[in-house]
Amino acid sequence: CFLNELKAVVFETCDEDKKGYLSREDFKVAVVMLFGYKPSKVEVDSVMASVQQKKSGVLLEEFLKLMSTKKAAQLHQSEIRQIFTAFDMQYRGFLTLEDFKRAFSSVAPKLPERIIVEAFREVDQDSDGHISFKEFESAMNYGQNEVSPLHFA
Repeated sequence: CFLNELKAVVFETCDEDKKGYLSREDFKVAVVMLFGYKPSKVEVDSVMASVQQKKSGVLLEEFLKLMSTKKAAQLHQSEIRQIFTAFDMQYRGFLTLEDFKRAFSSVAPKLPERIIVEAFREVDQDSDGHISFKEFESAMNYGQNEVSPLHFA
């Protein structure tokens, strides 16, 4: 797969002195190259703690797994944003009960209104009558296990 080849090239590029693993600093540079942002100290600490203690850094195989998981999480995040935007037809940055009803009427026309209202109330965690993106995202991620130490954002 092209993406794995790209990740391997990034790994090799960042492992400048060919030690066979990425140090903390090498790992940060690799994330910048692949994802375009500098990982936080917490994120790097989490990754470094997840690799076996005997090693001084992240091996290629671990790096490939971590980066694949990170990419999947990034895609999932993007999908959630797209769904929210599709629901938010007025581009207000939040969803009303009417937005919710309209969205559900097109995807599940036979769904009873009381179920939609119940779902809305469940997602509207602060009960302000609006669903923020954060509330929507939380509902969309509900029940999913933390897939990786890199699933921060």
